[in-house]
Amino acid sequence: MGSATYRSPREASYGRLGRQGRRIAPGGLYRRTIATVGTAPQGSDEDRKQRVDRELLELLNELRVAVTGIQVLFAFLLTVPFAFGFPAVTTFQRDVYFATLVCTALATAFLIAPSAQHRLLFRQRDKEALLVRSNVLAIVGLAFVAVAIVGVVVLITNIVFGTAITTIVFGALVAGTLLILWYVQPLRRRAQADDRTPSGK
Repeated sequence: MGSATYRSPREASYGRLGRQGRRIAPGGLYRRTIATVGTAPQGSDEDRKQRVDRELLELLNELRVAVTGIQVLFAFLLTVPFAFGFPAVTTFQRDVYFATLVCTALATAFLIAPSAQHRLLFRQRDKEALLVRSNVLAIVGLAFVAVAIVGVVVLITNIVFGTAITTIVFGALVAGTLLILWYVQPLRRRAQADDRTPSGK
C-alpha cells in the first residue's frame, strides 16, 4: 500500500485551489451553471463532490451578508407606518413605500429560500441541483434588494426635500451605482473570461 497524503479538514472541504493560487470563477447564470457545476478546473485535485460542497458553502455564506442587510431594511420599513406623521404622506410617497415593502419581502423570500431548501433536502443527494437553483434564487433576490434600496432612497429624499428633481437625481444616482457595481462590472468580467476561453472547451 502506498502512503496516503494527509489532508486537513479544510483542504478536504475546499480543495487546494486557494493555496495553489488558481483563480476561482464565480457561479454563472443558470444555463452555464448547469454545465459547469461540480466540474473541477483543469489540473486541480479537487473532485466533483468537494467542488459542489465548496460552492454551496460559499453561496450560503454570501447570502448571510445579503440577508442581514435586507432584515435591517425590512425592520425599518415595518416601523414607518407607526411613526408620527405617516398618515400625512402624499399618494406618491405611499405608493413608493408599499412597492418598496413588497420588494423587500420578495427579496427576503428569495434570499432565504436556499437555506430553507438546504434544510428540507437534508441527505437527499440533491446538492448539485440545489446549487443551481440557489444561484438563480440569489440573483433574483439581489435584484429585488436593489429595487428596494432605490425605493427607500426615493421615499426618504422625497419626504425630506419634497422636490421632484432632487428625488429623481438621488434615486438615479443610487440606481446607477448599484447597476454598475452589481451587474455591469461582473457581467463585463464574465464576457472577457468567455472571450479568452478557447472554443470547444
